[in-house]
Amino acid sequence: MEQYEPDRLSPARAAAVRRSLTHGRAALSRRSLLRAGTGGALAVGGLGALSACGIPAAKSTSGGSSEDHSAKEKEVNFSNWTEYMDVDDSGKRHPSLDQFTRRTGIKVKYTEDINDNLDFFGKIKPQLAAGQDTGRDLICVTDWLAARLIRFGWVQKLDASNLPHAFTNLSQQFRDPDWDPGRAYSYPWQGISTVIAFNRKALDGEEVRSVSDMLDNPKLKGRVGFLSEMRDSIGMTLLDMGKDPATFGDDDYDAAIARLQKAVDKGQIRRFTGNDYTSDLTKGDFAACIAWAGDVVQLKADSPDVDFVIPDSGYMTSTDNLLIPNRARHKTNAERLIDYYYEPKPAAELAAYINYVCPVDGVKAELAEIDPDAANNPLIIPDAAMAAKSRAFRSLSQKEETAYEEKFAKLTGA
Repeated sequence: MEQYEPDRLSPARAAAVRRSLTHGRAALSRRSLLRAGTGGALAVGGLGALSACGIPAAKSTSGGSSEDHSAKEKEVNFSNWTEYMDVDDSGKRHPSLDQFTRRTGIKVKYTEDINDNLDFFGKIKPQLAAGQDTGRDLICVTDWLAARLIRFGWVQKLDASNLPHAFTNLSQQFRDPDWDPGRAYSYPWQGISTVIAFNRKALDGEEVRSVSDMLDNPKLKGRVGFLSEMRDSIGMTLLDMGKDPATFGDDDYDAAIARLQKAVDKGQIRRFTGNDYTSDLTKGDFAACIAWAGDVVQLKADSPDVDFVIPDSGYMTSTDNLLIPNRARHKTNAERLIDYYYEPKPAAELAAYINYVCPVDGVKAELAEIDPDAANNPLIIPDAAMAAKSRAFRSLSQKEETAYEEKFAKLTGA
């Protein structure tokens, strides 16, 4: 296992964190404000926590498991993002969780205490580094942080015998990330796809089907948007250049930066944004932009001029993932909860509410009973052709991440 060392953020990486907190996915609840109506308050202490020193590494990375109290204590403590679970009309109860409790007798203490990956890491790392219980049996974090926790040996290997539905029903496109081969430590909660969105009226007859169309069509000058999240904008650019984001090297990254820099210099790119691109897109200030599919689903429902396209070169997908921290008291109960959400019916209930990419095969028929439009939406249930175009950004070393973020910060003016 990789030895844990307290993070020291370079100025560029610190700027990237601030971008994420103020403009990126972290700036809003996990579901778009367009649907949720309110956003979670942000705690910005994560930046300071990550750059703090003096937290020792756990003495042993092999001592992650502890006595499992699941049989005697019928409970599970689940930490998740805000607005990332189905709710009833009262807004106070979670029907799918209630059904799990009725079936198993396991009470779920469900806490929406994740507003940002870095902030949440700052909350739990003192206990994890010291080999202590975090008080949580199940957490949900984005793939790059999941990779870090696995490298440090801070999460427990899953017991496949408790995960029959998850093992069987996990969609092929999510089965083998480079940071957790075979999903030994994690299962995806939802997928987050990055696509090209456009405003048909603002395009005024022009066609956008690729990143090249966005960067090279002079009629779109000053009306193109890219994301302030490095992995999304660079990943989509690499794909358009015929490079695989899962295997690229330094020269490929530099070429992608240079291509975007050229577009910045000639005024083709209006700006780099977080979720605030939604306003630019609906108003027509952006004719086309790189966008997150979860937003596009809602924008299409409210704005008939908004639509999306999947480039022939492919699109980027990341995941939010369920993991069991070291020293969790209720490991088996947590595994049973993971497995429950890989049954088609609970998975459909969740997908109908949150509208992100469902990672569960066989859910379409169940979802059609609840919301036929969602069941036929490839941004929620990708068909085989769309799933085949999905690509993930490879894991980065700390050295690479520092260097790449510095270059991206210079590009975006952060």
